[in-house]
Amino acid sequence: MAEDIRFAIIGHGFMGHEHEKMLSDFPGIKLVGIADRDPEQLKDVKEGIKRYSSNEELFADPEVDVVIIAANNNQHHDLVLKAAAAKKNIICEKPVAMSLEELDDMEKAVKENGVKFTVHQQRRYDPDFRTAKEVYDSGTLGKVYAIKNQLYGFNGNMHDWHVLISEGGGMLYDWGVHLLDQVCWMFPGAKLKSVFADIRNVINTEVDDYFQIMLKFDNDVTATVELGTYYLADKVQDKWFERHWFVAGDKGTAYVDGFFPEGKIVRTTSLLTNVGGKRTMTAAGPTRSFGPAPEGRIATEPLPEVHTEHRNYFENYVKAYHGEEEFLVQIPEIRRVLKLMDAVRESGRTGKSIDFE
Repeated sequence: MAEDIRFAIIGHGFMGHEHEKMLSDFPGIKLVGIADRDPEQLKDVKEGIKRYSSNEELFADPEVDVVIIAANNNQHHDLVLKAAAAKKNIICEKPVAMSLEELDDMEKAVKENGVKFTVHQQRRYDPDFRTAKEVYDSGTLGKVYAIKNQLYGFNGNMHDWHVLISEGGGMLYDWGVHLLDQVCWMFPGAKLKSVFADIRNVINTEVDDYFQIMLKFDNDVTATVELGTYYLADKVQDKWFERHWFVAGDKGTAYVDGFFPEGKIVRTTSLLTNVGGKRTMTAAGPTRSFGPAPEGRIATEPLPEVHTEHRNYFENYVKAYHGEEEFLVQIPEIRRVLKLMDAVRESGRTGKSIDFE
């Protein structure tokens, strides 16, 4: 039986705490220690876990096999280089880098030092995303032509370093990386033809807090990714967010609502017949497409059951570390998303569609 992989965490903010909770009692993993540049952040570290006084102390610890980098976004580059030089295997939080050039440096460093390197894109295991992907992959909707991936909140304002450009703040760097990664990973074989984006500062002065991104793929699917931190609806105030997937094909539509999804597959029992030159009066006026559906015309089916959770990310990591399978998150995929984010910013700046692949 393989020995436990010994982990340490850099950064004990929100994600550092989440990693501590996840890994404190995880099969195949032993959490050795945690470092943070603010001593106050280490006061609640659980008993039995080392509290490093500096990152250098962590890097020098021979009992550490893998480092999780959960520091602010603008620190990822230097920390990955230092971890690689210390011969530590690396899991870096997203976004892995602020630019493709930074990622180039990271890849060179990990290759030269022979260490494993991947990124914590754990939202590939979100139940809502996996449900939408299962619907798409099953072919039950026929030829899919449109997909929407949406997240709305009500508060508007962000916290801590996320409001600072210099620290890598803003929603495109925060949730945008996940939402774009999910769409690209939904059909990884498809090429992305073009990108059009609207990026705004609605409430925040320095960083983006709204974006709408349209992605056209060569499989004839148009995917829309939208996020708003100040996108109000009173019906969800008790939930503080609104989360939606929408998958539309020529044999039906699926809607997937919430992180723990509710929704249905929706079909028509028969299609309307086109009638040229003939007027049909309905309660909605002279229209057939948007009038009330006749009784029995709309039929629904349950969404597929998908059982997935974020701990699956580390289950994959343990197996991949021991050579039993591939790492779920591959660096070329991450490079593609970083390149896509550059195109998104260019489109948002110029107001023009950007050719991509």
